[in-house]
Amino acid sequence: MEVAFLPADLSLTIALVLLASSVLTSLITATLGAGGGVLLLVLMAGWLPPAAIIPVHGMIQLGSNAGRATLTFRHINWPVIAAFAPGVLVGTLLGAWLLVDLPEPVWQLAIALFVLYLCWGPPLPKASLGAAGTFMTSVLTSFVSLFVGATGPLVAAFIKQIRADRFSTVATFAAAMCLQHAPKALVFTLAGFVFPDWLPFILAMIASGFAGTWIGLHLLKSFSNQWFHRLFNLVLTALALRLIWLAGADWLA
Repeated sequence: MEVAFLPADLSLTIALVLLASSVLTSLITATLGAGGGVLLLVLMAGWLPPAAIIPVHGMIQLGSNAGRATLTFRHINWPVIAAFAPGVLVGTLLGAWLLVDLPEPVWQLAIALFVLYLCWGPPLPKASLGAAGTFMTSVLTSFVSLFVGATGPLVAAFIKQIRADRFSTVATFAAAMCLQHAPKALVFTLAGFVFPDWLPFILAMIASGFAGTWIGLHLLKSFSNQWFHRLFNLVLTALALRLIWLAGADWLA
């Protein structure tokens, strides 16, 4: 059944399922620090047209992360964000300029292995966590996110290395992902994607995500920093293993 405010490719039933998923996935990210965005991407990939998945998901994640950053504004690590912001611009410009068809399994495997290293390997040298290291991480992940849409775990794992408290980790990650998702609107509009057709659905998903974020942040108060970082590592590890599985499946297909 077609609904006037939904794109023709999306039924009302699927839209309602995705709206409920937006609440749940935003709750997961607000409570555990990461994971919700990738889960939502998986769900959207099953129902949305391929050309719409990354641009629509990017705009929903922009709104969801903006809500989370607003609710945790006083916990944001601003020196990290100041170093991250220029890298987003450079990485996005490189991606928009090259517009290459990257071999997705290669990026999936590379991201997964680095996430596992950041979670379970020795801590990165302090110098790599400074402005230069943050800038390079931002350039790389911003470039790749235009093509594979799965760099959130890598950004989250890098921010985790800063050893911040749980609210600072969630807040700084949200602000970083806001910066990373924001240029996608311009890039995909220039590439020909028609955002107005999807705007009512995107706004509804953002509103649903805000509700999930509000609930998740209240649940986060019940965690200690130690438990939060343990759960954070487990969530990132699960996401990394999924990327390895996807890369292997693509190569064996």
